Order: sequence, then C-alpha cells, then structure tokens
Amino acid sequence: MNTLTTSLPPELARDLDRAADLLAGRTFAVLTGAGVSTDSGIPDYRGEGAPKRTPMTFQQFLSDDGYRKRYWAGSHLGYRRFAAARPNDGHRALAALEAAGATNGVITQNVDGLHKQAGSRRVVDLHGAMDRVLCLVCGQIFAREAITARIDAANPWLDTEGAVEIAPDGDAIVHDVDAFIVPDCTVCGGHLKPDVVFFGEFIPPEKYREASALVRSADALMIAGSSLVVNSGIRLLEEARRRKLPIVIVNRGETKGDGRATVKLNGGTTETLVELSRRLA
Repeated sequence: MNTLTTSLPPELARDLDRAADLLAGRTFAVLTGAGVSTDSGIPDYRGEGAPKRTPMTFQQFLSDDGYRKRYWAGSHLGYRRFAAARPNDGHRALAALEAAGATNGVITQNVDGLHKQAGSRRVVDLHGAMDRVLCLVCGQIFAREAITARIDAANPWLDTEGAVEIAPDGDAIVHDVDAFIVPDCTVCGGHLKPDVVFFGEFIPPEKYREASALVRSADALMIAGSSLVVNSGIRLLEEARRRKLPIVIVNRGETKGDGRATVKLNGGTTETLVELSRRLA
C-alpha cells in the first residue's frame, strides 16, 4: 500500500500504511482513553500540559460528608462541560469502522458517552458513565440530569458571582462547600455517587469480563488516546500480547505499552483515526 498523505508528517504517514496493512482483513478490538476526547473539549488529565491533580479516593468519598460535598459541588459544575461536549471525527471514524465490520466494538476508559453519541453500537464503559448516578445503599440508578436539576434547586447560590472558580481541567473549585446540599437517594435516603469508577475503586468484574471477551474474540487490538497508566488498560494489552495478536497504539507521546506495540502511531488521535479509517475503507 502506498498512500502517503502530504498533510501528515512522512514518518506518521508511513506508519499509518504499516498499521493499515496489519489490520486489513482482520477484525480488531479498540481500547480508547482520554486522548480520543480532547478534540471534543474534554481535558486529558495525563497529557502534556495537563494540570497536576490529586483525585479524591473512593474511601474518602465514603468516609466523610465534607469530601462528598466537595466532590459533588465540583462534579456538578464540571459535568456541564461533559454534557456540552459532542463527538469529534475520531469518534465518528471508529463508529464507521464498526459499521463496516472492521472492529468488533470499543472498550473505553472514558466516562463521557461520546462513542455512543457518535454511533458506536458495542461500547464497554470500563470506568462507567457520568450520565448515570448510583445509590450506594439500594442500587437505584438515576439519570444524571434529574440529579442536576435537584442540585440546582437546592443550591441556587452556586451561580452567584465569586462563589465558584472554574479550574483549567474542567472541574470546579467551590469556595463554600460547607453550604452545599448534597442530594440523597429518593428511594432509601442513601449516598449517591456518579456511576463511575473512582480512584482506588475496582472496576466491576462483569465489566472487565465484557472487555476481555472483546479482546479474546478479535484478531488484533488497537489502543487509541491512552497512556496506559491505568492498570485495566495494561491488563487488556497483556491479554492481546499473550495471544500474539498484532497491537497498534495511536497516541501523541509515549505510553507504557510502546515496547509491546507492533506499530506505534505517534500523532493526534482524531486525524490519525480518520486517516486509518480511510485506508481501511
């Protein structure tokens, strides 16, 4: 194949051809990370230039009402950014590859729901989804928009000037968290939590089994926009490596899996996925 594209760096264009040759005729699973959504305006928390963050642990969230107030206040305001985000051409390229039968689905570490919005049908939300809220006591699931409306009604002061400082990563710093009213479960009164995996919390076993099944039923694995710092991504990469599957990694900058990749595409995920989709069409 010789489809060198003048708008891409020559080395990346050559590696794209290698990756396309490798994946052509194979059904591959896709694992995505935060880098796939940066062009939709959602920050990459580990990418170059990202602010240093100390994420709240699940244990802290459970143990103290003050932590829960701080988390919910910031998460509520940060969620507006998630809700306003729309899929980019990289998301759409993956949906098109699935529709063409080239991929058997997407495993994502992202919680933004953009793959489904883009048209991907088989999506494993490895770390959950921000548009759902879970009661930790009775297990009731709520739509995030319903909880958002309750928070707005109970905390009108959040919109007053000076009450909130928006952080560069899309979260928010609320200066008077003691005044924040945290919603509880309307079924049992229990603590509510967005249906996402917190730092220090385990991925639900059934979710990992679903992700692992996609890798086991594939002929290759492509990883896009993930630095592979999170253990779940490395475990899936290792499953593919042990089965001697071809592995393609798409990421701008180094990842923890580069030494195990058959082909590494060092470029932005959106343009690289679009070009790879074009070559495989």
